[in-house]
Amino acid sequence: MSGESKSLNFIEHIIEEDLANGLSKDKLRFRFPPEPNGYLHIGHTKAIGISFGLGEKYKAPVNLRFDDTNPAKEEQEYVDAIKRDIEWLGYKWENELYSSDYFQKLYDWAVQMIKDGRAYVDSQSSEAMAEQKGTPTQVGTNSPYRNRSVEENLDLFQRMKAGEFEAGKHILRAKIDMEDPNMLMRDPIMYRILYAHHHRTGDDWCIYPMYDWTHGESDYIEQISHSLCSLEFKPHRKLYNWFREHVYEYSKEILPLPPKQREFARLNLSYTIMSKRKLLRLVEKGIVTGWDDPRMPTISGLRRRGYTPNSIRKFIEKVGVAKRENVIDVSLLEFCIREDLNKTTNRVMAVLNPVKVIITNYPDDKEEWLEAENNQEDASAGYRKVPFSKEIYIEKEDFKEEAGNKFFRLKLGGEVRLKNAYIIKANSVIKGDNGEVKEIHCSYDTDTSKKVKGTLHWVSVKHAITAEIRVYDRLFSDEAPDSHPDKDFMEFINPNSLKVSTAYLEPSLADAKIGECFQFQRLGYFNIDDDSTPNQLVFNKTVGLRDSWAKQKPKPQNNQNQSKPQQQKRPAISVIKQLGKKYTNLSEEKQLKVKNEIQELAKGVAYDELEPLFGTAVKKAGTRIAVMITLKEMLKSGLEQNNTITEFINKALEDKNELLVNEAKTI
Repeated sequence: MSGESKSLNFIEHIIEEDLANGLSKDKLRFRFPPEPNGYLHIGHTKAIGISFGLGEKYKAPVNLRFDDTNPAKEEQEYVDAIKRDIEWLGYKWENELYSSDYFQKLYDWAVQMIKDGRAYVDSQSSEAMAEQKGTPTQVGTNSPYRNRSVEENLDLFQRMKAGEFEAGKHILRAKIDMEDPNMLMRDPIMYRILYAHHHRTGDDWCIYPMYDWTHGESDYIEQISHSLCSLEFKPHRKLYNWFREHVYEYSKEILPLPPKQREFARLNLSYTIMSKRKLLRLVEKGIVTGWDDPRMPTISGLRRRGYTPNSIRKFIEKVGVAKRENVIDVSLLEFCIREDLNKTTNRVMAVLNPVKVIITNYPDDKEEWLEAENNQEDASAGYRKVPFSKEIYIEKEDFKEEAGNKFFRLKLGGEVRLKNAYIIKANSVIKGDNGEVKEIHCSYDTDTSKKVKGTLHWVSVKHAITAEIRVYDRLFSDEAPDSHPDKDFMEFINPNSLKVSTAYLEPSLADAKIGECFQFQRLGYFNIDDDSTPNQLVFNKTVGLRDSWAKQKPKPQNNQNQSKPQQQKRPAISVIKQLGKKYTNLSEEKQLKVKNEIQELAKGVAYDELEPLFGTAVKKAGTRIAVMITLKEMLKSGLEQNNTITEFINKALEDKNELLVNEAKTI
């Protein structure tokens, strides 16, 4: 029993306590209440996950209720997008409801509030009302209209509803306390006049209820047992309860359950903004192509970029439910999609920045169809055929005329293995007028048992298909773009957030469908964009094989007694060993950061430095995990797997440490 209670988050503890105190389980009801004034973003997924997750846990209904009280900013497009996104995430709601369903009931309750002397019509200007309301350190003063008679208030409110007054002429306010330290309690607005066409009620209404009046009463009408919202609404709880208590007097025989508001920390993500108003500005200014632009943090944007429902739900699970605000590193989200796609996507070959290789000793008219494994993580994925011919493309950065011993790719006089094919040796190059290499002339060897250190991906020139490639980077270059009081968040737009190019792909991709995801070997994960046509494929880069931003972050000081020059001289393998020592004692988020650092350091490690660590003692699990992470990066960069490596991996797969086993499984 104690083990079960430890796994509960604080909201679940509240629910369990309520159940223990007599609340019947069949009275549990939850809701997700989005305002249809924009698309849902990654921040909303936490609220979605909490509400629908509780519904799944307790087998309780969850309503999808649109808080549609501001027709000037709300559209049917947003309603449709919200429903589509929630369904895509894999959640199902019990009832689709709208605050506008309750406009008449809310109006009737407001009339009753006026009759009971708890609401009045105010006719001040907005400027006068703001001054009269006071400040957090100075109490407010009563409106000159606060003591209007019940008859006059009823008359004015009914005429407001009838459309007799221009917008801004009158408002309806709750009569609470202008000296309350919580400014939200200083006679808050309940209704304002607004002449705008509503996407559901049309022009039936010209007065619209405010959020604080509508939200809690909608919860009450729906008999929501636990009204869950983010911490920014914590100051609203006092007003939520005040309205609830008075309305409860009117309907307790029909609606016996008064709801409770509880708050959790919202999801804040680095290099991201979570304001729908600011996201709309990006759309309107043409910084992005729309709400579903793959650079946007919207669920629609993430879906189009290639993120999966499972990766987002896993991310929310890792973030957890907290009471205090914090900022989650966006690399955790990227880690979750890598982990998911690594297991599910087929591997294919594509060349994004090509240089031609001519295999001089291969027959001119010969071509072969070679067998290639689709996904080594999924035995059921099977194999496919890839064509090989005399002329192939490889990546420009995979060739150097001269290179040191740590360059495991192709260089003049050197040999590499072509993935799923032969070993080639670079013999000469042909250059253009600008001195750039145009062709690499190689010879091939059919003896594939030879040991060479590098393995390259490639595409046959005569069989290649072309595709548009959209490589996306983070939309903002600053970790907290909207946290600078003296600067506009737009100043931190990353000018290199999108790069478009033409790539050459193996022909198996010719029939790929919109939305399909693939791993372009050694390059990253890509999916087919909505803009694709049968005659022109368009691929979005979902995420790279590793965090390319990790190298831009300051590295932790491993020994504060050392001077900077001494630290910088430490060999990469030494730093990796040091990072590995405490790896198993770190939180999941810190493990991710350390892993990213090890992956970057792996670029400076030679195999002969790493191999001696294969025999690290079993009790030093962290060091062995760090070695496995390093090895994986070296294999990705072309290191040839030998018997010693295979033995080390197989031994790790049998280990008792789950983290080590998981790392070994991904090789």
